[in-house]
Amino acid sequence: MHPLLTRPRQLGLYLLAWLPLAGILVYLLTGSGGLNWHEAIILSLPLCLVYAFACLSAWYPCRALPLERSGFGKLALVHLTDAALVSVLWVQIAKGFAIALVRWGAFAGLNQRLAKHIPLLWATGVLLYLLSVTFYYILLAEQASREAQERALQAQVLARDAELKALRAQVNPHFLFNCLHSISALTGSDAAKAREMCILLADFLRTTLRLGGKETISLEEELALVRGYLAIEKVRFGARVHMEEDVRQETLDVPIPPLLLQPLVENAIRHGIANLPEGGVIRLAAHRQVDEISILVENSYDPDSPSSLKTGLGLDNIRQRLHARYGHDASISIRTDSSKFLVDLRLPAPVNGANA
Repeated sequence: MHPLLTRPRQLGLYLLAWLPLAGILVYLLTGSGGLNWHEAIILSLPLCLVYAFACLSAWYPCRALPLERSGFGKLALVHLTDAALVSVLWVQIAKGFAIALVRWGAFAGLNQRLAKHIPLLWATGVLLYLLSVTFYYILLAEQASREAQERALQAQVLARDAELKALRAQVNPHFLFNCLHSISALTGSDAAKAREMCILLADFLRTTLRLGGKETISLEEELALVRGYLAIEKVRFGARVHMEEDVRQETLDVPIPPLLLQPLVENAIRHGIANLPEGGVIRLAAHRQVDEISILVENSYDPDSPSSLKTGLGLDNIRQRLHARYGHDASISIRTDSSKFLVDLRLPAPVNGANA
């Protein structure tokens, strides 16, 4: 269907654009003599309204003959022929309308006075039709440009989703490998703890399979995953691992990508607390600032330990996931002091809560 016929507002604007064209036609009909202003106005307004709808037909040959795939000769032949034929039809309508007006005494002889303006009227019709052709080609070019932009945007979204899925797929195998390594280490020294760790690991993986496939989960759900992971690691490290939470209530429903914090806590244990004989503390804080949430993960570490210099898969994975999903609207920064390793995440926090 014609695009203007499906958009009442655009159709109204299109018809309004014909008012100055009607004024030009009035000027042409009166300027060459024969018709007075009153007759020219009465004749021109309905004729331009009729011709405005007649020129809508130019859309179809324009769509069938794209500029980039049609030769100039073919375009000229088709559109000039159409313009001539539609203009002839318009002239016949003008003659019929003039004959109808003659019935009123004020317009006596109008059809004879209009007769000498027929060539001018026909030429004007041709020009107006060709003007419509130009307008429709501009409209088609704008539509093609918009569709190309939409396709490019859709391709970017698909590429981003594929990247996010690939990055998210790295998390579970990496975590599972580390847990199995820990279980293997326990089987020789404490079989009971190894069994307990297997049970906790099964529960944790069941939860990650349920939540990990979602685009986002609430911070509260992510914290539950972190606590499940810590329960697994505490089987191995016992009291050497302690976690402190400072999470504001208003942050709990903020949507974040799943398995975002667990790799940070994993890094805090494997590359920080695991190297301290006396163990250490992991501090997790979350605060909201209008449309942004700040999440801080801080842990004790030994700056002289070679393991403390590693960043591991977790930080690189998180950095790429944040960039793929949020672009420059999210950030991750790392700071250290004499005995603390800090990771600061800043994410957009929509007011309407989670979109899990």
